[in-house]
Amino acid sequence: MPRLTSLLKTVSDMTKKTSNLPEKYIERAMEQVGWQTPKAIQYRQTVVKRKKYRFTTNRPWTHQFQQQNQPGHHHKKVFVEPVLEWTFFKGDRVQILEGKDKGKHGLVNYVVQERNWVMVEGLNCHYRCIGRKKNYPGMMVKSEAPLLVTTQVALVDPSDDQPTQAEWRFTEEGERVRVSTRTGRIIPLPKLSEETVDYKTKSTYVEQKKDTTADDLARITFEPELKTFEMDIADKMGIKEDRFPCKTYWY
Repeated sequence: MPRLTSLLKTVSDMTKKTSNLPEKYIERAMEQVGWQTPKAIQYRQTVVKRKKYRFTTNRPWTHQFQQQNQPGHHHKKVFVEPVLEWTFFKGDRVQILEGKDKGKHGLVNYVVQERNWVMVEGLNCHYRCIGRKKNYPGMMVKSEAPLLVTTQVALVDPSDDQPTQAEWRFTEEGERVRVSTRTGRIIPLPKLSEETVDYKTKSTYVEQKKDTTADDLARITFEPELKTFEMDIADKMGIKEDRFPCKTYWY
């Protein structure tokens, strides 16, 4: 039986890819400072930051994630089984193995790799009441509940439409592909797996004015020299320095 670990401390690579945001921005949005020393010369600057977060269906850079991870909130401890090779992507056709929709097929429309969760479009749904107030009964909303990829869903083999486990292998040309462990057939990645906040597919994305193009990445824009920043600016502006600093003595 694989060893269970506590909630992940970092954001998964799939979440970063879907957001299309810099990693430093995500870390800054998640950051919570529990305590720090006063900013004074007599104190050594020490900062105590939160290390573990409770990951949910809300993305780490959202306001809802911050609310769910506010200091003082006590949640039931959750353990996540580590998945060494992730094989589920948005747009995959899967079969539900447990629950009221057992045996049904559907498409994955949301992935939370930090919790080993996927959501299947239109299946494993539940109702929740939102907007309830004193004089308003609220409104019932139907939404998909998450399913564990380890026990509750399985990929569908396109060759015979049966559930199967998958693993990553290499073709003779060196391409890394998903392969069904039962039939040995390749399970291609869906086109929806390329979708991010900015585009549906890479090929249909139109470059904007502020985008960094491939030509800009290939061109060298900075050449290091034995100069300070001020000396470099003076040379480019044609400023010649004829003053000399006074001698300084240290005792």
